[in-house]
Amino acid sequence: MNIYSLPQLITAIILLVLVFFLYRSRKTEESLSFALMCVGGAIWLFSFFIMFNLDDSHYTLALFCGRFGYLGVTFIPVMYYWFVISFLKIKSKILPFVIILGIIFILFDMFTPFVVRGLYKFFWGYYPQRGILHPYYLFYTISLFAICLRHLYIGYFKSSTSTEKLKIKYVFWAFLLGNFGAIDFIPNYNFEFYPFGCVNITIFSSIIAYSIIKYRLMDINIAITRTGILFVVSAIVLGIPFFLVKWFYRLFSDALGPVFWSLPLLGIVAFLASVGPFIYIYLNRKAERALLREQRRYQDILKHAAIGMTRIRDLHKLVNLIVHIVTKTVKISHSAIYLFDQKSEQFLLEAGRNVRGNQITSINKNSTLMLWFKEHPVPFIYEEVQRRAQENPNLVYREIEEQMRELNAAVIIPSLLETKILGFLVLGEKRSKRTYSDSDLEVFYVLASQAALAIENARFILEARFIQEQIAHTEKMATIGTMADGLSHQINNRFHALSLITEDTVDTMKRFDISAYAAPLQDVFSKISYALGRIQANVQQGGDVVEGMLKYTRKGGHEREPLSLERVLDGTLDMLRYKIKLEAIDIVREFSQDIPTIKGNLVQLQEVFFNLMDNAYDSMMERKAAFQEEGYRGKIIIKAEEFDLDFLRITIEDNGMGVKKEDQKKIFTPFFTTKISSHKGTGLGLYVIRRIIVDMHEGGVGFESEYKRGTRFLIDLPIIK
Repeated sequence: MNIYSLPQLITAIILLVLVFFLYRSRKTEESLSFALMCVGGAIWLFSFFIMFNLDDSHYTLALFCGRFGYLGVTFIPVMYYWFVISFLKIKSKILPFVIILGIIFILFDMFTPFVVRGLYKFFWGYYPQRGILHPYYLFYTISLFAICLRHLYIGYFKSSTSTEKLKIKYVFWAFLLGNFGAIDFIPNYNFEFYPFGCVNITIFSSIIAYSIIKYRLMDINIAITRTGILFVVSAIVLGIPFFLVKWFYRLFSDALGPVFWSLPLLGIVAFLASVGPFIYIYLNRKAERALLREQRRYQDILKHAAIGMTRIRDLHKLVNLIVHIVTKTVKISHSAIYLFDQKSEQFLLEAGRNVRGNQITSINKNSTLMLWFKEHPVPFIYEEVQRRAQENPNLVYREIEEQMRELNAAVIIPSLLETKILGFLVLGEKRSKRTYSDSDLEVFYVLASQAALAIENARFILEARFIQEQIAHTEKMATIGTMADGLSHQINNRFHALSLITEDTVDTMKRFDISAYAAPLQDVFSKISYALGRIQANVQQGGDVVEGMLKYTRKGGHEREPLSLERVLDGTLDMLRYKIKLEAIDIVREFSQDIPTIKGNLVQLQEVFFNLMDNAYDSMMERKAAFQEEGYRGKIIIKAEEFDLDFLRITIEDNGMGVKKEDQKKIFTPFFTTKISSHKGTGLGLYVIRRIIVDMHEGGVGFESEYKRGTRFLIDLPIIK
């Protein structure tokens, strides 16, 4: 076998392998056109491989191989043009003309001597000799190459995003490098110049195929550097044996004979082929280390930041630190963090750096993007989603693309804690206009995972602090309740003393006959008597207040007794009047006097109704302040009817603010409150109500609410038969 034919054979095999993997990966117009271009290159190189190995006795077969190889060569510019217009999404009117002209050249090539007239004999073997139409064929090929490069150049400036610009720039330089394969036309004009342009074709084809299969393009500087290194190493590995053959053929032939002269060359080739990959890896590693020095620097910073952020306990400080570090270190246009909010069941914008004015502040957990994240918790790249939306009729990709556009996201990285999505990190484009590499995404994914752990820790600490405050408040109230007995005794003693003093003074004044006194003195006596009467009345009312407090705060036993609903409500209202302004609302009892008697604990049930009516009052006052409705007046309607034979269903309905739909499932959760001010309540009232009704009275509790319209609580209590 002719050693000079090995590059053609190796390159042809590489191109066919590329065709297999390329079209298997993506069945699109651009991948099809590029695959056909590779097929044309494989036909050309296989034919020339055979032609190089034929001697003078097979001249006719060699000429056929040369012409058949040109059939494959003609495929290359035609498919080259088709690939470019499909890559740039251009509607070309001259594509049919290009294809027809290519077919004409193929016919002239295969059946006439006008393209390939004969063969030259060079040191590497036969090579096609130009025919009369060959210069026109060459002009046709070079013109198509120039048109394609012009399309890429114009497309670069017309593209709307920096990533698209980078892709076009990448393909432009790859094609420009591949065009150096045209040096293989030089021997057609009787110049003994070995046709090593196939090496360029291999490198060019490999780069473009890689970009299509992987969807994203690597950094253009890295691509060109890798290509240059591969070209130099390949030239050394393949070139040295050829020059040795040319210069030392006679020396080896005379020394070793016509059969074994090639053994030293084969040894040199084997040695170079063995060390070539190691040389390439070494040089490539050195070059990438220099080119990616900045990228490695910020990746190391982000890794250290990811480890250290778990020590931060303040959630607000943590999320702002993350966006600050990412934006400044990676040098991107902007960044933002969205965290899941259980109350609204949405992902809310918690922190941003250089975010735009149209940045959305929330995204629903049931949006297409978030639902897709649950199934595919990996970084999302806008350009990939955009490409899939164009190629796939599925509306999901279009909706995801639209939502990523609203988020102004070049990349979105989910922040996961096991399988739970706590939030996501939005990244803008790099200021350098470079793409995000795979190593970038890996570092960001680690950062997001560590951030999830840090965020969960910060939230836990925040919730624990809040719970501790509520527990302290509850304990304080419990202490006050415990002290109520002693305090009420002391207060009652004072009231009793005041009452005795007042009565004694009144009795003393009654002994005097003031009819003979002057009018001013009679007036003074009258005012003093009136004041003493008011003191006695207020002492009596103060005693009633203390008695009501005792009834409310005393735990009493858990014994249940027969109770009428009227008795429970009367006691509740007696206590409630000291906290709210009952005259500001209407309380309507819509139930008959002969409703069944319930079995319950008076103190506990009064606590239930006290909390419900107190909450209703706050809700009505909130609505009144929020909407300023003309003629609006708060109203509580209390209904009762026998339910399911064993229970009395009591309905307490108000026309207040109501509860938002997203909050309704959490209404009985401990420490959850819908009240505007944290000073209004602890979020324990409804939780306690459920415990009293369900656990202590074996009843049931539920509610219905419509936001901005009102709330209805349903209490089921066992009846005495």
